[in-house]
Amino acid sequence: MPDRGPVLLGGHSDDKHRDDEQDELADLVDRAVEASGDAAAALDLAGSVGMQLPVPGSGGTAHLWSALASVAAVDLTVARTLEPHLDALAILDQAGRTPEPGTWGVFAAEGPGEPLRAEPRGDHHVLDGRKHWCSLGGSLDRALVSAWVGDERQLFAVDLTQPGATAVAGTWVARGLTAVDSGPIDFADATAYAVGEPGWYLERPGFAWGGIGVAAVWFGGAVGVARRMVRAAGTRLPDQVALMHLGAADAALHAAGSVLARAAHDVDAGRLTGADGWRAALRVREVVALAAEDVLSRAAHGLGPGPLATDEDHARRVADLQLYLRQWHAERDQAALGEQLLQHGARGW
Repeated sequence: MPDRGPVLLGGHSDDKHRDDEQDELADLVDRAVEASGDAAAALDLAGSVGMQLPVPGSGGTAHLWSALASVAAVDLTVARTLEPHLDALAILDQAGRTPEPGTWGVFAAEGPGEPLRAEPRGDHHVLDGRKHWCSLGGSLDRALVSAWVGDERQLFAVDLTQPGATAVAGTWVARGLTAVDSGPIDFADATAYAVGEPGWYLERPGFAWGGIGVAAVWFGGAVGVARRMVRAAGTRLPDQVALMHLGAADAALHAAGSVLARAAHDVDAGRLTGADGWRAALRVREVVALAAEDVLSRAAHGLGPGPLATDEDHARRVADLQLYLRQWHAERDQAALGEQLLQHGARGW
């Protein structure tokens, strides 16, 4: 296992395409190394590579998710910046919209209190209220933002540089992903343009695909942690306990990478739409999240406190991944998967 290098989930079978993709991923890894821990540099990277990478379902899904995993194995700040930018471009592509230039985010999570509201006004809508969980909302150019129109949720494209969009400072106190401020934005009579009809954002096949793309980032982050375990084993003769943790981490990552590769193949084959897509997203996210949590635990047991106390990259990666994994809703997502089983029956077993 290389200490640094592309994370490959499969893709084109012919040598020419495979070599081209590996060269592209190797260049992306080098650029991610240069941007490590720097949100501004990560935004520059996202803006420059966004249109170069494929969208899910276009035949290059494995390459796209390999790119996300490769960046995450280097630095989760960069990956956390790149992933929503790519997701926004994919959503706009599904909607048949050409994205305006600049960096994009996706703000679609619901938070406490009164939800963000949108009202029609001529050829556009206006947004009023607070939107929670707006990653880099004070630094991005634009975002796709969900808001309530009456009793329905709808997605809107919003210019975040307008006076009616204000990032709320001083609310992001996380110890992980410290450079990716994900505090709220207050909207006041902010101009917004509808992307799709009410309900379209959640109903489109790409919603599930985007959720699997996030899991590819978790997978890459776990690969980065496991690579640190390999490096430690190379500096001294590992005992049997260290070897046990390393072997178990390898098996967990193999399983996670396999389900991601299978999901990428199924997305491109047109099999993961509707209920099948949502079930696949729940399955893949669970397998990957549990693998990542297992790797974190085994790294802690196998490495001890030293790297957490003295290795900046490792300590930051662990804190970043622990926070990032909370996008998986754990037992609640397991219950949702069980509900899918009862409603639609088992598939594949």
